[in-house]
Amino acid sequence: MAPKAVKVGLIGSGAISYTYLDNMTKRFDILDVVGCSDIIPERSEKRSKQFNIRQMTNDEIFADPEIEIVVNTTYPRSHYKVTKAALEAGKHVFSEKMLAVTFEEAKELYDLAKSKGLRLGCAPDTFLGAGYQTCRKLIDDGFVGIPLTVHAVIVRGYHDNGKVVHDIKPFVLDDGGTIPFDMGGYYIHAMVNLFGPVKRVAGFGRTHENKIYHNPFHPNYKQPLPLSSPTIIQVSLEFECGVYGTLTCCDEGFFGPDIQGITVYGTNGILVCPDPNTFGGPVKLLANGGNEYVTMPLTHGYSGEERSFMRPGAQQQDFESMMWAASRRGIGVADMAWAIRNGRAQRCSAELALHAIEIVHAAVECDRTGKVYEMTSRPARPEALPSGFIGCPEAVFDTN
Repeated sequence: MAPKAVKVGLIGSGAISYTYLDNMTKRFDILDVVGCSDIIPERSEKRSKQFNIRQMTNDEIFADPEIEIVVNTTYPRSHYKVTKAALEAGKHVFSEKMLAVTFEEAKELYDLAKSKGLRLGCAPDTFLGAGYQTCRKLIDDGFVGIPLTVHAVIVRGYHDNGKVVHDIKPFVLDDGGTIPFDMGGYYIHAMVNLFGPVKRVAGFGRTHENKIYHNPFHPNYKQPLPLSSPTIIQVSLEFECGVYGTLTCCDEGFFGPDIQGITVYGTNGILVCPDPNTFGGPVKLLANGGNEYVTMPLTHGYSGEERSFMRPGAQQQDFESMMWAASRRGIGVADMAWAIRNGRAQRCSAELALHAIEIVHAAVECDRTGKVYEMTSRPARPEALPSGFIGCPEAVFDTN
């Protein structure tokens, strides 16, 4: 007998809400999206019509006794306020990344959820896609031998990257929206999925040195940039399992397509993992003394490849549907819903979310103190999804 669907309300009907609602309303029987809200009513009205759900206010979502999960897709500065209000209203919460603007605020939300017996989850959930679940299986099955090191790099030019990034992500030059917060979580979640939690951090972190808006497309061009969040972090990671790693996040550089990824080195092979901001591949393996990388078949579902930017009629579709064509954002919400019904741990856990923001916090602390930082959060390594569920992937979540 199928479990009762979990009712969901979404707060924050901006750009990223499209892919969440597209997936939550069409792909997961466990989810029943009731409605959406936004501080700008025209946005929530648009989404309500697109996905045949109710236009609501935040208070209506909080007061609805049937809504169990609030999905918080507001801008980063609002994550703390909205999540706190939802938790105080007795709702489970799944938030866009990261939990808050500071580690201290994130810890407060974590403690509040624990005190109320509520679930708190956070994006990114891309590590639940086919690409990184395949990487996880290859590592666990010994294809690289004993894993030794892992290296992650994300470089983008948020300060001088033209008009598009500021139209889609107007928060990237705001506290909580810089690249360690906006993109760092993808890499941290992916690495914790592969190797478990980080024990110690050593490194550096700083904010943009030339603190003015120097993108001519930005409305505050040449004005002072009041920013305290780091725009560059460079850290060394000691995982509890013994693997060593590095993480580079920089939003002041030149964006190149070939430097956004994770590479794992083991005693018997090298695994080149896909961009953690995607759900699919490619996954490339060099092993057993070979001299060529082999593209490995994906062993899991949710690759996002059944839809394409070039599908028939794509030229006539709006930008949002093309932008998010291969996205499966919302998997983490579905996993949370199945976890609620089955009484098990969710994979995008509160502990994992806290761990991600603490690593960013640690980089700045290391730079300030000149000392190695001992992590205080200790998330469990997320349980792997079972492989082989290519045709009916929602079944992977129906486990105790």
